[in-house]
Amino acid sequence: MQIKVKPMGAYQTNCYILTIDNKEYIIDPGIDATSWVLKNVKNPQAILNTHGHFDHVWSNSELAQQLNIPIYCPKDDAFMLEKDPFGYGVPPSKANYLVKPNEKVAIGDNSFTFWHFPGHTPGCSVIEYKDLWFSGDFLFKGSIGRWDFKYSSKNDMITSLKKLKKMQIANKKILPGHEGASTLYNELKHLDYWIRVVQNS
Repeated sequence: MQIKVKPMGAYQTNCYILTIDNKEYIIDPGIDATSWVLKNVKNPQAILNTHGHFDHVWSNSELAQQLNIPIYCPKDDAFMLEKDPFGYGVPPSKANYLVKPNEKVAIGDNSFTFWHFPGHTPGCSVIEYKDLWFSGDFLFKGSIGRWDFKYSSKNDMITSLKKLKKMQIANKKILPGHEGASTLYNELKHLDYWIRVVQNS
């Protein structure tokens, strides 16, 4: 297994290529991700979106067409791929597979779980593969995603943080949508603080 990552665009959104047994899975191909991805894949299988924000899905359409691979997106965020609700001019794309909350999806020989943690967006999810958590904009190193955007929800974010706190789950490597990696156990230490911050906002 191999992980490649490159921050893309003005928002430095992490695009990941996860290689498993010579098969590649592209996670959150953001602004201008296409050329880098094309140079680094030989046997691409799918595009996986943690959520629908433009800086995470910008290159969906171009890559899906050029590589002839499907797009997997949380169903509650699929409208963002198609309609550009923030008006940034994101090329429209259409998810081939609308992932249900907390669904485990098999893609070829490998399975991924889309843990649903709404708040940043309605469909915001963490994509789990074994001991890896591609946490998108839900959980960062020392921080969490914003809950004050259009389609964000303060109440959903509180519920999601409490859900994470209660989950009985082994430690995971956190690979977020922006900046550097962390571990689940390290971020769990700060959840009570973030719950208070969101509640008091």
